[in-house]
Amino acid sequence: MIPPGVPNTMTISADSSLPKARAGSGKLVLALLVGCAVAGFLYFDLGRYLSLDALKANRDQLLAFTEANYSTAVAVYVLAYCAVVGLSLPGGAIMTLAGGFLFGSVLGTLYVNVGATVGATLAFLVARYLLRDWVERQFGSRLGAIQEGFARNAFSYLLTLRLIPLFPFFLVNMVSGLTRVNVGTYVAATSLGIIPGSFVFAYAGRQLGTINSLKEIVSPNVLIAFTLLGLLALVPILYKRFAGHSS
Repeated sequence: MIPPGVPNTMTISADSSLPKARAGSGKLVLALLVGCAVAGFLYFDLGRYLSLDALKANRDQLLAFTEANYSTAVAVYVLAYCAVVGLSLPGGAIMTLAGGFLFGSVLGTLYVNVGATVGATLAFLVARYLLRDWVERQFGSRLGAIQEGFARNAFSYLLTLRLIPLFPFFLVNMVSGLTRVNVGTYVAATSLGIIPGSFVFAYAGRQLGTINSLKEIVSPNVLIAFTLLGLLALVPILYKRFAGHSS
């Protein structure tokens, strides 16, 4: 029997382990849900609907449905875009083309921005919840300086990564979740950074019938322009460094 006033260390230890056990169970459930969703996408070959040929083959039906049920079409489109990006599935470029074709260049870009930003934020949060603690435990001592540098200039770095199309969208989502950047900065940089690329693809969607390959949309000149925009986003960081050295 434990005397009154003496803390029961066994009870305290058991109580302190409960949050960890619950967190572990939550991570397992989330990982299973994401895994099942991706497996279902692959098993039922849903990717065949996210192809240029499928979009062109069904454009009349899609356009008719959108004209008859505009609000529903917008809601379904945005939710579908969130799911594609949030689960890191292929098909973002086709979804953006479809947005431009169905809703026009400007509104299509707006709906793409909402769907892509929300989906990217979900992917970011999932990666952070599932993997960041493990990465910190395994590599924290080696990544500390990189983490701190990225966190200080997160907006500029993320804006550059979003503007330059050489970096896969899904990879930026997941890697960003492993950093210490706050959610607000991530959302702002993502929403702003994807506007140029989204508009280019949405605008191309208006000429859907003339497109035979996604490579036709992004010309070398467009890639160079995006790269220059991305490099401009690094100017504030370079200025801070040079200003710091000069002082």
